[in-house]
Amino acid sequence: MSTEPDPPESTENAGPAEPDAPGEPGAPDATEAAEPGTTAETSEGKAGDGETAAQVSEAQAELAAQKLERERIERRKAEKAAPIDAGTKLSGKAADLLAAVRAVEGGAKPPAAAFSEPERAPRRPVAEPVRHPQPVAEGAAAPAADTVEGVRRVLADGGAPEALAAQAAAALGEGAEDALREDPWQLLRVPGVRPEQADGFARALLGPQCAPDDERRGRAVTVWLLEQAALAGHTALELPTLTAALGRQSVPDADEAVQSTLAEGEALLFQDALDAPAAGQPVAEDDGAQAEDGEDGEAARPVRVLAGLERYALAEESLADALARVVNSLAKDASAPWESATAASGSAAELIRAVAGHGLVLHTGGEAARAEPAVLLTAARTLGLRAVAACHTTDGRRRFAGLLPEADEADEADSSVVTVPGLLSGAEGPGRDGDGAFALDLLILLDAPQLDVESAAMLAESLPDGARLVLSGDPAVLWSAGPGRVFADLLAARVCPQVASRTPDPGPIGELVSGVGIGELNQVDAPGKEIVIVPVRDAGEAVHRTVQLVADSVPRAFGITPEEAVVITPGHGGAAGTRALNVALKERLNPGPGRFGGFDPGDRIAYSPVPGRTVPGRVVTADADGLHLSCEGASVVVPRERVEQAVRHGWALTAHQAVGSRWPAAIVVLPGDAGQALSRPWVYTAFGRAERHLSVVHGVEQALPRAVAEVPAKPRTTRLPLLLRTQVPAAD
Repeated sequence: MSTEPDPPESTENAGPAEPDAPGEPGAPDATEAAEPGTTAETSEGKAGDGETAAQVSEAQAELAAQKLERERIERRKAEKAAPIDAGTKLSGKAADLLAAVRAVEGGAKPPAAAFSEPERAPRRPVAEPVRHPQPVAEGAAAPAADTVEGVRRVLADGGAPEALAAQAAAALGEGAEDALREDPWQLLRVPGVRPEQADGFARALLGPQCAPDDERRGRAVTVWLLEQAALAGHTALELPTLTAALGRQSVPDADEAVQSTLAEGEALLFQDALDAPAAGQPVAEDDGAQAEDGEDGEAARPVRVLAGLERYALAEESLADALARVVNSLAKDASAPWESATAASGSAAELIRAVAGHGLVLHTGGEAARAEPAVLLTAARTLGLRAVAACHTTDGRRRFAGLLPEADEADEADSSVVTVPGLLSGAEGPGRDGDGAFALDLLILLDAPQLDVESAAMLAESLPDGARLVLSGDPAVLWSAGPGRVFADLLAARVCPQVASRTPDPGPIGELVSGVGIGELNQVDAPGKEIVIVPVRDAGEAVHRTVQLVADSVPRAFGITPEEAVVITPGHGGAAGTRALNVALKERLNPGPGRFGGFDPGDRIAYSPVPGRTVPGRVVTADADGLHLSCEGASVVVPRERVEQAVRHGWALTAHQAVGSRWPAAIVVLPGDAGQALSRPWVYTAFGRAERHLSVVHGVEQALPRAVAEVPAKPRTTRLPLLLRTQVPAAD
C-alpha cells in the first residue's frame, strides 16, 4: 500500500442545505469565524439517517421536538432569579463580570465580588422530560405569502437579492418586513449573509443615518459571531475572544456591543470557576481566564468568562442536569437482577458489569466493538428489561441488528433497534409514558460522537428516573455536525465508568484505520487489493479516475456495483468537490437533461429533511407537488421551493455526510488543493467508511501523512465537563 498523501478538496460552503461541518478540517475556530473574509463551515448533513415511517411526517415531528426543547429552555430561563441592579445598560452579575474583565485587562485589581461563587439556586429533584411531539402540518412552518412579499419589497429597496425573501421571512417570522426596515442588520439572521453584505443593505435603507457605531449593528454582529461559533462547534465563546472578533468586524466599542446584546437578552454571560492551582503555584492566565486574589492571601482562583447563545448554553446546562439525574437516581439494589447475566466474556462482560451498577456508562471502540453493546442489549431483554439501542443512521441500525442473535434479529430491528431521529420524533421506539419520558429501562446510544448538545439534552431529559444510559462510539471519528462535543466531554469529565473495547477491527482496512487513529499512516499488507492507492496529478485527473473506479474498476475486480460504493471528498466546492464529482458520476451512471431542478428519475440523492441530517435515496419522478424521492424504502415529496436547499446528488459525499454509515467500497478523493482541509479525524472517518475495499485517489503529496500525524480535531469551547463536575463526583 502506498502511503502517499491524498489531496482534500476545497471546503467552500455547502450551501443552505448542508454547509460543511464544524468538525471537519477547514472549519474555522471561534477567532477565524470573525474574520471578514472567512466563511465559517457549518454542519454537513449526516448521511444515511433513515425513517421507517413517512419521511415528511418524521421530519416535521423532529422539528416539533426541537421547538418543544426551545420552549422548555425558555421556561428554564424564566425560573432564574431576577438580576440585581448594577451598572447602567446591564444589570447584576453580567455588568460586574464585564467591568472586572476590563479592570484586569487594564492592569487593575477587579472587585472581589465579581468572581465570588454565586449562591446556587435550588435544583429540581427531577428534570422535566421533553413532551412527546405531535406532527405538524407541512405548511405550518412556512412563512405566509404576504410576509414573504413584504420582505421581498424591503430587500429590493435595499439592493439585496430578492431570492433571500423566503429565508428572511422564516428567520424573522411575522413582522419581518417591519423588523428589517427598523433594523437592517437583522439580515444577518439569514444563513450565508455576512456583515459586509448587511452593511451595504443598511446603507441603502438608512442613508446618512447608517454608521459603524450604530448600536443595532453591534448587537447583530455579536449575535452573528456567536452563531458562526456554533456552526464551528462551540457552545460559547470566551469573552476576550468575542470582543477581539468584534474589533475585526469594525465594531468601534466591542464592550458596548456585548453589553447591549446581553441587555436585550440575545445572549447570556457565564462565569466558570476553573480548577484551583496547587498551593504556592502561580496561576497560568490565558485569554479567557481571570483570577481573584483571596482576601486572606490564599491562592488565586481562576475564572473563565464566556458568552453564548441561550439556545446552546442552556441546552448544555439542561444536559448536565439530566445526566446528573441519571447518575444519581439509580436504586442502590438495581444491580441485583443483572447477577444472572454472566454468559458474556471479555469487554462485553466488563460492559455488563459496569451497566449493572451504574446509571451512566461510556463504551469506546471501533466497528467490531459494536458487538459488545449488542450482547448488552440481548442480556437486558433476556432479563425482561425494556431496552432500546439507537443508532445515528438507518444503515447503522441495520448493521447493529445484524449483530443480534439470529432468532431475535427480525424482532429487534423492528422494536428495540432504532435511529436517534426516529426515537426523538416518536416514529420509532417504545413511545413515551404519561409524563413524556421514554418507556424504557435502558437506552444504548451508538455513534455517540455524533450527538450534538441539543439532541443529547432531549434524549437525556426524556429518560425516566432509574433508567440506565450507555453511550457507545468511536472517539476517533469526526465530532457532531451541531454544537458541542458531548461524548468527548464526558470522557474528559470522568464522572462515570468507561469501558474500552479490546476488540480490534479486522483485515487490512481495519489495521490501516487503527493506525490512523493513533497518528500513524502505516504501510499495510493488502494481498487481496483491499486497499489501492491511485496517484493523480491534478483535480481533472482525480475526477476522471474516480468515475473510472466507481463505474468500471471496482465492479470488475470485486463485484461491487456502483450503488454499493460511495465517493468521499473533503468539501462540496472546488474542481474535485462533491458538486463536480456528482456531475461527472451522473453523466456516466444516469445521464439525463436534469429536467426536475437538475434531477432525473434514478438519480442517487442525499436528502436533508432538517438541517444537519442527510438521508440517502433516489429520485422517482416529479410533478406539480414537487420532487418525489424514495428514501430507505419510504416515499418522500419535497416541495419544489425546497428542492434546491434540501436535495443534492448523492454519489459523492463529504465525510460528515457519510459518518455513521458504511459501504462495501469507498473511494476517497484527495485532490491537490485539499491539504489544508485534512485532519486525523477526517482521514480516520473517511477511510473507515469502507467495509471490503478502499481506493484512495491521491494527489496531496505529504499533506496526508502530515495531517494524520500532526493535525488533531479543532478544539471546541464547551462548558459540559465543568457543569458535570459540580454535580457528579468523579468516578473511581
